[in-house]
Amino acid sequence: PNWPRWNGSSQWEFILLGVSDQPQLEMLLFVVFLVLYIMNLVGNLAIIVVLWLEPSLHTPMYFFLSNLSFLDLCYTTSTVPQMLVNFRSTHKSITWAGCVAQLYVFLSLGCTECLLLVVMAYDRYVAICQPLRYTIVMSRRLCLQMAATVWMSGFSNSMLQTILIIWVPRCGRNRVDHFFCELPAMMKLACVDTSANEAEAFAVSVIFLLVPLGLILVSYGYIVAAVLRIRSAQGRLKAFNTCASHLAVVSLFYGTAIFMYLQPPSSYSQERGKMVSLFYGIIAPMLNSLIYTMRNKDVHGALRRVLGRLFGTFEIHFSAPDPASTVHNPAHPQYKIPHILSLNIDLTPPLHQCCPFSI
Repeated sequence: PNWPRWNGSSQWEFILLGVSDQPQLEMLLFVVFLVLYIMNLVGNLAIIVVLWLEPSLHTPMYFFLSNLSFLDLCYTTSTVPQMLVNFRSTHKSITWAGCVAQLYVFLSLGCTECLLLVVMAYDRYVAICQPLRYTIVMSRRLCLQMAATVWMSGFSNSMLQTILIIWVPRCGRNRVDHFFCELPAMMKLACVDTSANEAEAFAVSVIFLLVPLGLILVSYGYIVAAVLRIRSAQGRLKAFNTCASHLAVVSLFYGTAIFMYLQPPSSYSQERGKMVSLFYGIIAPMLNSLIYTMRNKDVHGALRRVLGRLFGTFEIHFSAPDPASTVHNPAHPQYKIPHILSLNIDLTPPLHQCCPFSI
């Protein structure tokens, strides 16, 4: 391999420029992304906990949703903490090993999400187009196999991409014009012809972006045809609502990722690329949790029920007086105020308000 030809400390670190030339904007971005990161952590953790605690949501659809929430947590955690540190630091550096790890994890999670959204689309296709065979087709074993395949495929593919780009000669260049270590920005540091690397990245982008998107569109073509055959307007609306959240997430993720990775290198704008990366790498994962909690009535209802079970029941602990040891005359100097019997107040929503998932 072509080992890095850098001198001094630059051999072991990269400088992430971000918007270092605009200190006031850095402070604003620090506050904005800190808030977004906290919202992302709270939102996705809430979804994972609710799906784990609520028995009515132990279905294939929500199993894959929990995978997506966990993926989004990892996605933002791979970049945002380092970004926040650099926003408040004068030396905006990341170690060579840290940059390699960040590039690999970010690429891996991106590829994994591409495939996971396809699996979720297939789940909706089976649920709407073959409802009587849904529980047979989407068995627990198949769901686990598909989830494992998605994660392994994403991480194994990105290993090759990371190795190919990290050893490209840079002739001492270590100033990355980006907020974090991402493929297009890292390729800009090369001091040799990168046509082969660009061709390889484009081919991988077609496989992991256009092919999955095509499969999703085909699935929704069958879904739309099946929904239009439903006679009742209420039935059609219910079928479309089960897909609305997934379609919104697909549009957010694939739209920005395709714009980022499938444009010709000659038309690539560094400033525009930074903004797009922030959107699909940070903002979109946070929006995913909002979409699935606000638009999905099952998740929304389950969240209220879980919160009701956790915080809605409280007890006021009192105990009855003991006739053998308590002086009952209030005028007696040793009179003790009797404790009252325990009182339970349950604020958990009644059972008829529950909305278990059904097809």
